[in-house]
Order: sequence, then C-alpha cells, then structure tokens
Amino acid sequence: MLLKKESGLNDNSYHEASVVRPPARQPLQGRVRADICVVGGGYAGLSSALEFSARGYSVVLLEARRFGWGASGRNGGQVLPGYAGQAAMERQLPREDARRAWDISIEAVQLLQERIVRCGIACDFTPGCMTLATTARKARDLDALVEHLACAYGYPMQWIGSAEIREWIASDQFHAGAYDPQAGHLHPLKYCLGLAEAAAAAGARLYEGSAVTAIRRGPRPLVRTSDGEVECRFAVLAGNVYLDQYGGSIAPELMRRIIPVGTYIIATESMAGDRADALIRRRAAVSDTNFVLDYFRLTADNRLLFGGADAFSGATPRNLVEHVRQRMLAVFPQLSDLSVPYTWGGFVDATINHAPDFGRLEHNIYYLQGFSGHGLALAGVAGRMVAEVVAGHAERFDLLSRIRHAPFPRGAWIRKPAVALGVLYYRLRDLL
Repeated sequence: MLLKKESGLNDNSYHEASVVRPPARQPLQGRVRADICVVGGGYAGLSSALEFSARGYSVVLLEARRFGWGASGRNGGQVLPGYAGQAAMERQLPREDARRAWDISIEAVQLLQERIVRCGIACDFTPGCMTLATTARKARDLDALVEHLACAYGYPMQWIGSAEIREWIASDQFHAGAYDPQAGHLHPLKYCLGLAEAAAAAGARLYEGSAVTAIRRGPRPLVRTSDGEVECRFAVLAGNVYLDQYGGSIAPELMRRIIPVGTYIIATESMAGDRADALIRRRAAVSDTNFVLDYFRLTADNRLLFGGADAFSGATPRNLVEHVRQRMLAVFPQLSDLSVPYTWGGFVDATINHAPDFGRLEHNIYYLQGFSGHGLALAGVAGRMVAEVVAGHAERFDLLSRIRHAPFPRGAWIRKPAVALGVLYYRLRDLL
C-alpha cells in the first residue's frame, strides 16, 4: 500500500540529522505477559506507556520501526492548545462539556512543558505561536475567533492589527494576526526520544522493530508480531495511520475513520542570528488561516523550517523541494539566497471533522487517533486519560469519545479522489 513507500520521505530530515539516536532496542522475541500492551512508539503510545508505568502497571510497548519514525518525529514542532476540529466539537457538545474539552487541551500543553522539566528532555522548547490571516476577510474571521476564545473559555490572545503586523513578521503576505504566549514550539524528535527514555526509566519494556500483525481479542488480548506475542489485560492502539500497514488485520474498523494526509517540510541552511531574529518577533511559531495552511518556525540553530504542500490524495507533489521553497519565498522573498539542504515529509492522521477520535473497540482495547495536526500536545494528555480509564476514572476519556465521526468513503479507488476533490474546493476558496 501507499504508506509502505513512505520511508524515503524521511531520508533527508533535519530532525533526524540533528539528533543522535541511542542504539535500537531489541525486537520482541517469544511470549511475554503484561498488564498493558501499547502499539505504537509515537507521542500517544509513549505517553501511554509512561502514564501506565507511573501508576504501577506492567507495560510492554511495540514499535514497528524506531521511536518517532512516523508523524511524531517528522512534524513542524508546534505546541498548540485547542483542537483542529474545535467548531465540530462545539456543535456536538453542550457548552459546559465543550469548556471541559477545551481545558483538557490546555492541560495537554501544560503537561508537555512539565514533562520537559521533570524528565530533563532537551528539545529546544520556545514559547509563543502566531496565527496569521492572509486576507482582510480572514482577518475578521480570526478576530472573531480570538474574541470567542476569550469569552467562551477565558483564553486571552494578543491581537495584532494591520497597523502593527509588520512589527511581528517581516512579510507583506499577512493582514493581521493573533499571538498566543502559552503555546510554543520545539524539536519534535528530541521530545519524542525523551519520552521514550522517560517511559523506560519508569519501568516500561520497549521494543523496536516489532510490527504488530494481529490481535486476538478476548478477556486477555494477545498481541502478535512476527517473532513474539504479548498476553495482556488491556491493549492501547496508538499507531494511527500505520495500524494497517502490515496486513490490515489489527483493527480494520478504525481505518475508515481517518485518512493519511501527507505534509512536507523544508529547512534552510543556517543564517546569522540577527537575520533570523528579524524574521519573526519573539521567534514565535507561525501558521496561517488557510484550509491548506503553511506553517513555519525558526530552529535553535537559526534555520527556517517551512511546511506546507499538504497532499490529501496521498501522492507526493512533483518537484517537492521547489514547490515548498516557492511557498516559503512568497512569505519571505528575502531568503532567496539560502540553500535548502533538508526536505522531508510524512503522513498525519486526520478525521473528516478534524476532531480527535478516541474510543474502545472492546472493553479492554482502547484506541487513540485522529489528532489532525494537533497531536504534539494532545497525544500526551490522551495517554494520561487512557491510563485514567483503566485505573477506574473514565469521565474525561468518555467526554472526548462522545464526538461523532463520519467515515470516509469506502474503497481506496474512491476514498482518496473524493477527499482530494473536497480539498481542491477549499484551495480555490483560499485563493478567491
């Protein structure tokens, strides 16, 4: 299937080039027993393993490749409150429950920062994010959103009007914006690898190179790999779009609820520190308000990371480097002299309404997916909530599991073209 061709997309990743991975952990061999078996070594899986271990459960985590190989090690590094599907959640939930859901997302950002300090994770965390509007109409919409967040959730953001926008960003592309000092950005792979070390230190048994091929459901689930199996009391599926990569027999009912969305990032060569500082005030992370958005930030070594060119069809754009570079130059034409030594991409999981999709397949098999671009922070608190459920406190997990999700069209031959056609409509709206 398409995702098996993905490995080459990460061969020239700045994130991979700027870390020193520890030696690979051994694959699972033979049968082991545990209270909890977690499938997936990204943020959600590692956070689950960490939370369960801290509560005294015996935990085994199985990762098909290396920790952070998927979206957790490839993303833009933005730490954001709220949900990509905020409007959908507000339509479905009563006002008081929508407020509780919002508070969970704030806890997610706080939990991430607490873990960085408590676990000593060196991941270049920098506070501050900006959301910028590319047209006057979108500026009005963004202003209304800022007012709504302040009134409905007591969440203040700093409005940046058209008269002062150039003081915040050295670009002519934006009309107005909002600055969030409570959000931030970091090196996503360093953070992910730090979570793995923290989970191992808490007592979790972690295995890499251990792709799950099947799960036998029942009173004690049996999670199988090619060379071993885990008998457990509870299983947590945190593989997202990769769950069906090895045969599709793990949880096929989950695959129609999400779709893999390709997203691509470039990193420039390092520039002088004062030049980097002049691009973005306070070195905040930035995203625009388009449906198919651009997002960018400065790294600790003064590179610009610029992401965009999302591919909802699953096909990598032609001339990828130049395509994303031209999007970058539309924002910062003054960077035309910089080379682009790094280009990479990968798949994130998205639901139709962009709200997270948490739930149960059986009374003892849980799943965490559908983060829709907000997983860096949200996946961490998702791991905490699934541990709360097993410990007998299901209220918060059940709140988010109440969100209804329409399935994507059945069959690969219609599913991806239908989604791509819908995205084309929104691209045209952005342009017009």
